Amino acid sequence: MQKLMLLGDEAIAQGAIDAGMSGIYAYPGTPSTEITEYVMHSKEATIRHIRSGWSVNEKTAMESALGMSYAGKRAMVCMKHVGLNVAADAFINSAITGANGGLIVVSADDPSMHSSQNEQDSRFYGKFAMVPILEPSNQQEAYDMVYYGFDLSEKLGTPVLMRITTRLAHSRSGVERKASREQNGVKLPKNARQFILLPANARKQYKTLLQKQAEFENQGMTSGFNSYFEGKDKSFGIITTGIAYNYLLENFPDRHLPYSILKIGQYPLPHALVEKLYNECDELLVLEEGAPIVEESLKGFLNTGKRIKGRLDGTLPRDGELNPNIVAVALGKVDTYGRKIPSIVVGRPPSLCKGCPHIYSYNALNQALETWTKGRVFSDIGCYTLGALDPFDAINTCVDMGASITMAKGAADAGLLPAVAVIGDSTFTHSGITGLIDCVNQKSPVTIMILDNGTTAMTGGQTSAAFGRIEDICRGIGVEKEHIIIMNPSPKDHDENLSVMKRELDYQGVSVIIPRRECIQTALKSHKAEKKLNEKVEA
Repeated sequence: MQKLMLLGDEAIAQGAIDAGMSGIYAYPGTPSTEITEYVMHSKEATIRHIRSGWSVNEKTAMESALGMSYAGKRAMVCMKHVGLNVAADAFINSAITGANGGLIVVSADDPSMHSSQNEQDSRFYGKFAMVPILEPSNQQEAYDMVYYGFDLSEKLGTPVLMRITTRLAHSRSGVERKASREQNGVKLPKNARQFILLPANARKQYKTLLQKQAEFENQGMTSGFNSYFEGKDKSFGIITTGIAYNYLLENFPDRHLPYSILKIGQYPLPHALVEKLYNECDELLVLEEGAPIVEESLKGFLNTGKRIKGRLDGTLPRDGELNPNIVAVALGKVDTYGRKIPSIVVGRPPSLCKGCPHIYSYNALNQALETWTKGRVFSDIGCYTLGALDPFDAINTCVDMGASITMAKGAADAGLLPAVAVIGDSTFTHSGITGLIDCVNQKSPVTIMILDNGTTAMTGGQTSAAFGRIEDICRGIGVEKEHIIIMNPSPKDHDENLSVMKRELDYQGVSVIIPRRECIQTALKSHKAEKKLNEKVEA
């Protein structure tokens, strides 16, 4: 079969295409974004009429994928780890409804928080929901696991969670493709009440889920993704999961490891293999990217006195990514981290792009708030979060998607006036609209700035779900027309913008200010594309 050089994200997407997927649903979030983008730009996916596109948030994506599964077709839903928090209601309940057509949920974790506000481990959700979890160690496994995962989902009638991390998502390797499969036809569930979670039915479905657990574990024993490698040195046994397996191998260039190794790529934990390793070795080291989930589980069912080392006892750091050097130290090898970066190399923190419209919004806002004490501007996730840094120092919170509006409301309820929310156009539709409804219903004295640059800029310039309709949405919710103000964030309009902001900050009700100007990056791309087109026409 054809061999391709693919990112981990791309390998997942290609695996889904080849496995007969009919639709993919997602909200863009690094490091998961490229999965959906690969399908969107794939000629093969277009020819096969695979549905692809961006959902307004992760919950709607999860529910749409579940609907496609209900109709008997194979579906995938993709998100980053914090997106699984947003999708959790539907995800947890989908374990009880089960799946009809194959359903794979991909959650991309971000240990070390390269582009995230926490480093939670999605395996907690899989264990909590009691669904099978797949965790690839390389790009080929990512492809193979997706191909296998759809079959597993349909065979067991359950959603399957695939957990990857940033390093796998954004590194590239050769991937050998399998034979392309036809898509499923529409086929409704045999049990017409399977997806109805009224309490009486949900109790039955939950018992069914519990009864499936033994078979979930058996599948992991026969799939080939959980492997036991026997070593000659029994003083030490090692359990690795996902990409951590690579960090172990890099400490043995000849690939001859003296220790017994249990490589885990599929959950629930293969208890028989874990017990085998534990009984044969004097002590264990657990290498897992993220939280000490396996390590904690071992200490729960293996409690006969042998030492189990890992993140819990300090052998490995409790936070951040693993790497070959950290693993080397845990193995008792010499620390070979290398030289420090010379002090002449100055760190360059992220910053708003030169000419970014948010710059002028923040300049006006800062000046408008000069007569009040600081600490009254609430924000959330997006490139505009960089307003927290110098030279702006313009925002005071960043907790999660949509929290700006609701936190500003709570602060206003507490008597902190004026209270300002700063939110992006894409984040507004993701999870800001509901907060604005609360503000309108309770006539909260808040000033809400929806920074409209016409795109989801933080994740690569995807089209915003509210493009061209933000003011209509605000009017529909009930914001008074005279307090929905569109402004042009630019230096020449600074004085006028400042005057508007001061006026609206004084208003004791819900005010929405929409600074609207195209993202400088998408504007540059549009200009280049237009220039190329004109050159072709002239030629």
